[in-house]
Amino acid sequence: MAGEDEYFPIQLDSIRVDSLLNFELYMKMRNEYVLYRAADLQFSERTRQDLLSNNVHTLFLKREARRPYLRYVEKHMPDVLRDAKLPEERKAQLVYDVSTNLLTEILEDPTSSENIRRATAVASHTVSFVLSGKDAFRHLVAITSYDYYTYTHSVNVCLYTVALADALGHRSQQELNIIGVGALLHDIGKSRIDTTILNKHGPLTREEYEIMKRHPEWGVAILKETSLIPEVSYEVVKHHHEKSDGRGYPDRLKEPDIHPYARMASIADVFDALTTRRSYKGALKSYSALQLMGRMRNTFDRDYYKTFVQLMGEE
Repeated sequence: MAGEDEYFPIQLDSIRVDSLLNFELYMKMRNEYVLYRAADLQFSERTRQDLLSNNVHTLFLKREARRPYLRYVEKHMPDVLRDAKLPEERKAQLVYDVSTNLLTEILEDPTSSENIRRATAVASHTVSFVLSGKDAFRHLVAITSYDYYTYTHSVNVCLYTVALADALGHRSQQELNIIGVGALLHDIGKSRIDTTILNKHGPLTREEYEIMKRHPEWGVAILKETSLIPEVSYEVVKHHHEKSDGRGYPDRLKEPDIHPYARMASIADVFDALTTRRSYKGALKSYSALQLMGRMRNTFDRDYYKTFVQLMGEE
């Protein structure tokens, strides 16, 4: 029997009717994985009904098909979000999986124009989902990764920043898209930092920290090579590590000079860093993280912080 780790399950409801699948579908029968449908075939309503009539709701893909599958879901995300029959929890999982897959690809090839265009679309889908109802954000929070990776951190920060902006009264879809894409790409500059520093077990040396502090400026430089995101989105990328009292980096700005979008993202950035596990520290519970942030005097915009506490308190 093929190893269990060679295949992974997908739900039938993630496959869109009348779409062309560029990956093979498998069924699990008597502990064997059997090819059900070859790649490059259209998935029809009749095919879907045949599966449902046999009580098949889960199919399987080979591991190497994971990226093509998530790209497929990403392409069809507008249809996924409009599907009234698809539970909100499933939509949340698909939004999150598509976003983390995209960030993985972006960090592998940060200057790809195609990837940055995809990021603007994925940020827009995320905003649309968050705005779809009060339960949407709750479902997303429930599935956020609690293990720290740059790609999951970027997606988490995007979710928290967009939700905070919405709670602060920024209700325009266009404005939230601008905020969202900046937050989604806020750490793209880390693609220029050696993985031995990014994945180091333990505190950074002074020299390593100085290198790490350059990632906001590197992020702006990378994004300006394509010039595909709004200029104001750069504020999030460059200034999400600034602090209200001027002790942040890279420009040591004080609160009046820190763009509101960057002030929102800085709260989301610290909260996610505190509530995710790393090799050298455990993850704090949300309540403990918020308490600790409350003691970080003169670090955050206090009104934004209070709104964030209220937002997360609902969760």
